[in-house]
Order: sequence, then C-alpha cells, then structure tokens
Amino acid sequence: MKQPSQIEHKGTVAFVGCDFVRVTIEVMEACGSCASRKACAMGQSDKREIVVYTDQAAAYSVGEVVNVSARQTIGITAVLLCYVLPLVVMIVALAAMVMLGCSEGVAALVSLASIALYYAILGALHKRISKKIVFTINKI
Repeated sequence: MKQPSQIEHKGTVAFVGCDFVRVTIEVMEACGSCASRKACAMGQSDKREIVVYTDQAAAYSVGEVVNVSARQTIGITAVLLCYVLPLVVMIVALAAMVMLGCSEGVAALVSLASIALYYAILGALHKRISKKIVFTINKI
C-alpha cells in the first residue's frame, strides 16, 4: 500500500537473484500529467529496470507483477545531485574565473570542466550513493 511520502510504480519481475530482484517498470500514463515528469528519470523512457535488494528474493518469480516503492525524498535527492548541484558548481566556477580576471572563454571552459569533474566524482561515489537509495518491493 502506498504511504503518503512514497513514490510507487507497478512493475514486472524480470530476474530473481540470491538477494535481489530486478524489476522492469513501465511508465504509466499518469506520468504525462505529473508536474515533475521532465526531472524524473521514469519519464525519459517507456521501460526502466530497478534492482531491489531484499532478503525475500526467493519469494518472487519471473513475470510476477509487483509494486516497487521508494521514499519521496529519494527523488528529491536525485534531482539535487543530478541537476541542481551541477548548476551551482558551474555558476560558482564561472563567477570565480570572472572575478579572477580570466577571459570569458577561459571562464566558460573552466566552468564546463568543473561540471565534468563533478560528474566524475559523482560516478566514483556511485556505490556509496546507491546504498542510500533504497527501494522496497511488495506483492500485489
């Protein structure tokens, strides 16, 4: 059952491992009217795979329809990490270079390089970040 602070999607079990279940989520038509559909990764494709780590993986079977849910704050965190913080990094780097007296071209290149560095660091921390993003799975 969906709790007020939960994001929930219906999906189909694609694979069952020892301690995880891989679920294929289909984008619902309701996403079309959602205000944050452009920022949400679910709105970018028709199907998306989510890996749900659970001790009860053996209780699920391939093809079974399930509900996958996550706390709403996870979505907000993802938007902050992927869109807001890189923008802040770019603006700060651009402003710092202009204040230091660099030409606009150099400032622009440095700000773009700062975003590349940001995403490289984010990629390096992927495993650490993914431990904080927890999905739960429930039978329908």
